[in-house]
Amino acid sequence: MPNPRAALVLTEAEQAELLREARVLQVASINRDGTPHLVPMWFTLDDDGLIAFATYATSQKVRNLERDPRITVLVEAGMAYNELRGLSIDGRAEVVRDPQVTARIMALSRAKQAGLARPELEAEPPEELPAQAYKRVTVRIHPLRVRSWDHRKLGS
Repeated sequence: MPNPRAALVLTEAEQAELLREARVLQVASINRDGTPHLVPMWFTLDDDGLIAFATYATSQKVRNLERDPRITVLVEAGMAYNELRGLSIDGRAEVVRDPQVTARIMALSRAKQAGLARPELEAEPPEELPAQAYKRVTVRIHPLRVRSWDHRKLGS
């Protein structure tokens, strides 16, 4: 018997479209006591195509991810039930403490939030990085399991 849920799965192209369009990523890490720590974050895709976001180096999520790199993120869209679509990704977080990488992710995230085209890579990084790049880190998500759904495929 065929799985009816399989008809709702997003294709790779649909997943990529949702990641390009969505502005907020729900990020879940694991607190020291085992409870989930859930926060919304602006995000982008890095130059390797991985989901990435910049955050304060001393934040709870960074402390959690450095202790335990397991992470789950959620991207969703739609207001009515028949419009809901989303991606839930379980993965391994990589915390990158390189101000040049973080400045790039910050610039890509700002451009995405403003609805601008993805800035082209510069041959040489700028001589002076924004001060915030030194206070923040980049978190890159290496996916291990992806679950997706698109209720628009249910029909009427």
